[in-house]
Amino acid sequence: MISVKPKKNLGQHFLKDSAIASRIADTLDAFAPLPILEVGPGTGMLTQFLLSKGRNLTVVEIDRESIAYLKEYFPSLNGNILQQNFLTLDVAEYYDGPFCVIGNYPYNISTQIFFKVLENKDLIPCCAGMIQKEVAERMIASPGSKAYGILSVLLQAWYDIEYLFTVSEQAFIPPPKVKSAVVRLTRNKRKQLNCNEKLFKSVVKTSFNQRRKMLRNSIRSLLPEESPLPDDPMLTKRPEQLSIEQFEQLTNLLEPLAGKNFLEENKN
Repeated sequence: MISVKPKKNLGQHFLKDSAIASRIADTLDAFAPLPILEVGPGTGMLTQFLLSKGRNLTVVEIDRESIAYLKEYFPSLNGNILQQNFLTLDVAEYYDGPFCVIGNYPYNISTQIFFKVLENKDLIPCCAGMIQKEVAERMIASPGSKAYGILSVLLQAWYDIEYLFTVSEQAFIPPPKVKSAVVRLTRNKRKQLNCNEKLFKSVVKTSFNQRRKMLRNSIRSLLPEESPLPDDPMLTKRPEQLSIEQFEQLTNLLEPLAGKNFLEENKN
C-alpha cells in the first residue's frame, strides 16, 4: 500500500478535513468552463472534489511519493500529473488560453506561488487556495496598516482579493504552528499600469525593503548619484502610506530621473 509522509523541507501540511477541501473546491465554480491547475495536491484531498465536478484538471507535484500515490488512487488523472516544481513550470507549454490555479499551497513557498501567478496574470483570471493566515492578511491589507507591503500592492494592482474563511491548525497532518486561511484572487479590469511596469515593481520593492524610512531616502538607490531628488511632498511619506495609484505617480515622477542604465536593463 502506497503512503505519503508529509515532508518538512517541502512545507507539507496535508489537509485532513474533507468538508474544508470541498469548500475550497467550490471557490472556482464561477469559472466552471476553464481548466484547473492544482499546485501541490499531496494525497489528493482537494483533488477528489475537483474531479467530482468534472473539471479539466491537471496537477503539478514535486514529491515523488505523492506522484506515486496519485497515480495509484486517481487513475483518471492519467496523463495530467506533472512531476515538476510549479515555480519553474513553463505554463505556456501546457496552456495557450486562460486557466485557474488552486491548491493547499506549501507554506514555505506560498508567497512565491502568488508572484508566479502574477507573472502569468493574462492567463490566470482566478486563483484560490489555502495559505498561512498571516500571508492572507498581507494580501488584503490596505494602506496605513502594518500588514500592507510588497505583496499587497503588487497583487492588488491586478487582482481583487477575497479572504474567504479561516482554518484551524487541527485540520492538517501535521498541524502547522499557525492558523490558515482560504483566499480567492479574481483578475480586475486593469489592462495596464499608468506607468512603467518594471520600474513600478522596483519602486514598490525598494520602498518596502526599507519601510521605516521616508521614501526620499529609500528610493535613492534607484537613481544615479548625480540625480537630484524631486521636490514632491509624496517623498516625505513612508511606503505603507501610499495607495497603488500613488505608487504609479511616484514611478512616473522617478522615471525621467532613473537613468538610462535602469531603463535599458528593464526595457524587455
